[in-house]
Amino acid sequence: MASPLAKELVAVLEAKLAPLGPTLGPMRAKPMFSGYGLYLDGIIFGLVLRETFYLKVDDENRPDFVKAGSVPFRYATRQKEVTVDSYWICPEKVFKDAAKLRAWVEKSLAASRRANARKKPRSTKPRPRRNPLL
Repeated sequence: MASPLAKELVAVLEAKLAPLGPTLGPMRAKPMFSGYGLYLDGIIFGLVLRETFYLKVDDENRPDFVKAGSVPFRYATRQKEVTVDSYWICPEKVFKDAAKLRAWVEKSLAASRRANARKKPRSTKPRPRRNPLL
């Protein structure tokens, strides 16, 4: 369940990203894990997890995050720490500047589109029906 602070952060992001609405449609936040997946034009570009805002990253925009001193999303399991290199924390100086934030969100949206383009298309072949009695 998302925390109240995560919900507040989503509301702030919606307000800051509203100017992108005419070109990409409104931002949508869908509940996911302990936070939200953030979408523009039906494509995920970021996450809000435990009061932290993460943006989608690939090889093209990762240098911006490294230069800004950001770090990737990490979480701990019982056995180890897991790093998710495809989402990095949005730098505070970017978050505070609405114009920079919109530019970084657009770069993250482009990263997500590139990732989607690399995925194999799902098979259109119908699946065999399973016998419900088995």
